[in-house]
Amino acid sequence: MEQIAVFVDDVEHARRILAPMLAEAGAPTRWIVVGCAPKLTHRIGKWVSHRSRENWREQWGRTLRERLEPAFASVPGEREWMVARAPLPEVSERLRRRLGADLRLLDARRPKLGATLAPVSDEQPPQQDSRWTTGLAVASGMATVLALSD
Repeated sequence: MEQIAVFVDDVEHARRILAPMLAEAGAPTRWIVVGCAPKLTHRIGKWVSHRSRENWREQWGRTLRERLEPAFASVPGEREWMVARAPLPEVSERLRRRLGADLRLLDARRPKLGATLAPVSDEQPPQQDSRWTTGLAVASGMATVLALSD
């Protein structure tokens, strides 16, 4: 049985990435869906207790599962749901130790403008530095607005 671990932080983006794989899945596959909950900002985090953060992560994970479960409904095989509570390379290493080295990792997280996502595993090549992307997008948008206003 093939085993695939999918790292998800946004349901709609994950559906678009998973749709082709789920459509052609014929053999039973074991899917491990790892929810990557958004981090709380420093301003919120200093007022929220550890227990409240864990409760929020669990609730976020339940919502993710409820919204993503229908995509897996017609696919044969097993599904396991979890929420990442450690750095993603550590989570993927634990999964590989538990499930075997043939575990495939799929990064279905939504890319964010101006931010570099942490790698899913140590083998994943680092992302290109996209610090200039935000400035370039703002500058080109403002140039377009100025050109259209003339």
